[in-house]
Amino acid sequence: MIAALSDYTLQTVALGAAILGAVAGAVGAFALLRRQSLMGDAVAHAALPGICAGFLIAGGRQLETMLAGALVAGMAAAGAVVWIARTSRIKADAALGLVLSLFFAAGVVMLTAIQGAGGAAQAGLESFLFGQAAAMLRSDIAVMAGVGVLVAAAILLLWKEFKLVAFDPLYAAVLGLPVMALELGLTLLVALAVVIGVQMVGVVLMTAMLVAPAAAARQWVRRLGPMVVLSALFGAVAGVAGAVGSAGARGLATGPLIVLAVTALAAGSLLLAPERGLLAAAARRQAARRRLAGRRVLASLQQLADDHDDPAYGAEAGMIATLHGPGARRTLRRLETEGLVRPSAAPPDGRAQWHLTEAGRQAAADGGRR
Repeated sequence: MIAALSDYTLQTVALGAAILGAVAGAVGAFALLRRQSLMGDAVAHAALPGICAGFLIAGGRQLETMLAGALVAGMAAAGAVVWIARTSRIKADAALGLVLSLFFAAGVVMLTAIQGAGGAAQAGLESFLFGQAAAMLRSDIAVMAGVGVLVAAAILLLWKEFKLVAFDPLYAAVLGLPVMALELGLTLLVALAVVIGVQMVGVVLMTAMLVAPAAAARQWVRRLGPMVVLSALFGAVAGVAGAVGSAGARGLATGPLIVLAVTALAAGSLLLAPERGLLAAAARRQAARRRLAGRRVLASLQQLADDHDDPAYGAEAGMIATLHGPGARRTLRRLETEGLVRPSAAPPDGRAQWHLTEAGRQAAADGGRR
């Protein structure tokens, strides 16, 4: 593996994957917060006819022309989604599905026609469906890096505006901000991220690079700034992991491995995040159930003491278990460790009885906050 890391091709692919992951992660954070994650899917699928059109215009496999066509087609698809949603009764999600299917179908038809025309120039054009990272050159990395710098500069320069549009576009409009132009700018950033990713990941899987890093970062942080940074970091790490994994296991495609890596990060975040994670939520629910059980047991002991007009009245564990189920015995032991109840041996058979302590009576009187 150490020798593989020094391979020129692996270094090129890993660097490109890191750039792609960082750019897609940063842009995807805004798309996720705007609830337009599927816009990236529409733009990615719409890139296919643009790639084919660029191939036809250039008369061969000229990457710059093909990516320019992908960018134009992606922006056209995004504009079509917005136009349909605003000028008709079709909802945005339906418009996304309609435009996605239409553009992708057109792309498949164009791809089939190009392949049927014969000639060697179009060989490998279908690799844009699922990506072909091994075909990347250092010149492609330079283009990706330039786009990454452009995206980062746009986010930094328009940070406040993008932030406001992402969270509250109506308030942004009240403030006089050009909401439509800002939303168009964010969509353009999504399209740029898609364009630099289609060669490595492909139009089919590119959506995961936009959604998964942002979804993972959202589980760990509460503020937009850390979310964008963490999302970009998750995307870069997943990109490198997929590239290295592909090099270590010959025959496995890099793009799908990158998507699997970033999805694993998202799944791990959904499970392990300290505040929003599923395990943390389950632990909070369990703690709430324990607190509720303790409050109920304290209330029962206090009620029994009041009924017998004896603050020191003791109740047997079996009686408490009859009232609250078999788990009441564990609850009594826990309350004992908290100093809220104490056991004593009752004559003549020495069975344990449970009494409220002073702290327990106070907790019961206060509603059993513990």
